[in-house]
Amino acid sequence: MGKNNTTILIIAMVLTTAMIMEEAKSYPICNTDTNDLQKCSPAVTGNSPPAPGPDCCAVVKSADLECLCPYLSRSGIDPSKIKSVLASCGVGNPSCLS
Repeated sequence: MGKNNTTILIIAMVLTTAMIMEEAKSYPICNTDTNDLQKCSPAVTGNSPPAPGPDCCAVVKSADLECLCPYLSRSGIDPSKIKSVLASCGVGNPSCLS
């Protein structure tokens, strides 16, 4: 392997490690944290997402949904999928999804 290829490989490894470390960070937001919100990701992605699991419902029930409204509207997630998760978890819609 040439010097340029080795340098590129080292840079790629450093960037990959940095991205993995960044993903592991959790930020508190609206009575929950960003890692916990990921527990609901399967239930709002894809053409036919599965029902939310108990872990997702626990997050939804503890989160301040009104506080999350600005983030939900900018998330790019189909609002009907968010509403479906909330209904499945027995939680009412925040004002931004009414």
